[in-house]
Formats: sequence, C-alpha cells, structure tokens
Amino acid sequence: MGRSRYKIYEPTHPHFVTCTILHWLPIFTRKESVQIVIDCLKYLQEHHNLKLYAYVILENHLHMVVQSNDLVKTMKSFKQYTAKELLILLKKENAKTILEQLKFYKKAHHKATNYQVWEEGYQPKLIQNDSMMINKINYIHQNPVKRGYVDKAEHWRYSSARDYEGVEGLIEIEKFW
Repeated sequence: MGRSRYKIYEPTHPHFVTCTILHWLPIFTRKESVQIVIDCLKYLQEHHNLKLYAYVILENHLHMVVQSNDLVKTMKSFKQYTAKELLILLKKENAKTILEQLKFYKKAHHKATNYQVWEEGYQPKLIQNDSMMINKINYIHQNPVKRGYVDKAEHWRYSSARDYEGVEGLIEIEKFW
C-alpha cells in the first residue's frame, strides 16, 4: 500500500475506505469469495480491535467505515489475507479466466507474486464529524440501490444496512445511531 497517494494521519480515527479488485474484475459474485472477506473482518474485529461502522460488498469492490488501533496495519493485514485466500479459492474453482486477468493486469513492480488481487491503496478519508459519518454510512448503504441491484438498501445481503434497520446482519457492527 506504500504507493498510494492517500495517507492516514490519524491512524486510530474512523475512516471511509474503498477496496477495489484489480481492473474491477467481478470476484465477489459467489458467496464463497464474499465469505473470505466476512471471515477476515470478523477476525480483525476480534484480534486487531477493528471497529466496523458500516460496510457494503459489491461484485468488484467494497466500502467500509472502519477504525482500529493502527488502521494502516489493519488494512494491510486485510488485503494480504483476503488476496491469498481469494487466489486459493480461484485456483480450487479452476477460474482460469479471472486468474489470467489477475496475472495480466498485475503491476510490474509486484515481483513477489504472479497475481495481484487488489488495486493499490484503499483511498482512506478521515471521518471528521458526525455529519460526514452519517453521509458516508448512507452512501455505503445506498450503493447497491444506485446500481439498481435492489430497491431498498436493507435488501442487499452483504451490507450493514440491515443492522441499521434493526435486523441482524452478517457481521457485528458498531452502530453509529
């Protein structure tokens, strides 16, 4: 993540982050690939003091409002672990086309691996006040609605919108209101 032009100056404060699959490839179209992200977030909540205020997982990217003791370290762990596990899954499922694309679009400076799963960085934006927090949470929840996938935000399975409507979601969150 060192090549990102975005910097975190307040590593213990909440941030809005976006993680995008390399070249916007649709990797999160099967529940097994989404489960890798969910399991990783749960692990980080338990072991890295990750606070998850809101999230949405779409077919090729995800948005979150997150906070931890060291967000740079937490996000690095998240992206490394999920990349490794997603590659294992794609190989197991013999997803040759996506694997070839992850190899083809890999940045030249990524010499330690044959594949690159995530775009570099995660565009952290410091949550500066309550109004910004509310706006980012609403943006996250409305993402599948704006794309036309669902009529109501709480209908999207891989989102914290349900939690904010009083329905238990897939990952425990820190409700802001």
